[in-house]
Amino acid sequence: MAEKQSPLDISDRDVSAGDMRAWAADGLVVALKNCTLDGADLASLDMPGWVFEDCKLANVDFRSAGLEGAKFTGCRGAHADFSGADLAEVEFFGCDFNNASFVEAKANDTRFEGCKLTGADFSRIRSLGLTFRETLLSAARLRGLSFNNERLEKLDFGMADLIGCDFRKAVFAGCSLRDAGLVDARFDGADLRGADLGGLRLIDAKKFRGATISKDQAGLLLAELGLKVR
Repeated sequence: MAEKQSPLDISDRDVSAGDMRAWAADGLVVALKNCTLDGADLASLDMPGWVFEDCKLANVDFRSAGLEGAKFTGCRGAHADFSGADLAEVEFFGCDFNNASFVEAKANDTRFEGCKLTGADFSRIRSLGLTFRETLLSAARLRGLSFNNERLEKLDFGMADLIGCDFRKAVFAGCSLRDAGLVDARFDGADLRGADLGGLRLIDAKKFRGATISKDQAGLLLAELGLKVR
């Protein structure tokens, strides 16, 4: 059995797209720590298993890149573009990718934990196992994603586009749906007692048909009718 290749460690430096392409051409697996790649064009570059730790990745072009098994920890990548990239088994921990694009990316067993994804675009993402945990998704575009039968922990969906999302049998724990777009979203069998439903109105109640809500949440609805729950 062939031994697993040791990564090339690159730390505390500005890294160019040329550097990255040269390492990839040599078939190297690279671990970058505290490096700056802002604005680099890495489109269609194969970087399987590469490690990005505490790196600056603002406006980096990862379009159609091969990132299978890569790991991003503590990175900042505002407006990074992962459109069409292969993110199978990629892990994102403690990263800030606000306004990043993941449009049509392949996200099989892809995980985001402790991340900030404000305004990120996950439109038409190809997912067979996309997991979010303790992550800020406010104003993110998540239309049509499935969270069926999942436990959702500390996810902020405030003002997110959740049109057509599948939340059937999902359990919400410490989450927010405040002012989210919920047209055609499904909540059959969902437990919403751990969700902030924000400015929930009686007219909105039908969106949560078949779900479980708390007495406090029900009280918000009944308050519109001038009734009090005791």
